[in-house]
Amino acid sequence: MRLSGRSQRRRGAAMAEMALVLSLLLTLVLGVIDATRLCMVTQLLTSAARAGCRVAARNGSTPADVTFIVNTALSGSGISPSLELNPSSIQTTQLGDQITLTLSVDYRTVSWLPTPFLYGSTTVTASAVMSSEHQ
Repeated sequence: MRLSGRSQRRRGAAMAEMALVLSLLLTLVLGVIDATRLCMVTQLLTSAARAGCRVAARNGSTPADVTFIVNTALSGSGISPSLELNPSSIQTTQLGDQITLTLSVDYRTVSWLPTPFLYGSTTVTASAVMSSEHQ
């Protein structure tokens, strides 16, 4: 069975339209995946920073305790952030002094996509500030 010239042209137009629509749909899906992972990583870092800062504020804690709690909070997530504790020597803080814990990670290392689609050069950062309970 042979198709007429008009049917063949329409078939070619449908294929071109499908290619255009599928490429737009794929772009949208990859963008949503990338944005969702960025939000997820931000939330995980925020929770880990809060837990680590809470430990840092407690009396008798050490920077090693903080690192352990942060790594425990992020275990299984595939996230290994850099950790900045201010002041770095939390044992010398006095009651009421502010302790700040900042976690950061390069988004390229935690993206679910082989090449991050939208946020490739982004550094995800989260921090928490609490008052020292050291006496």
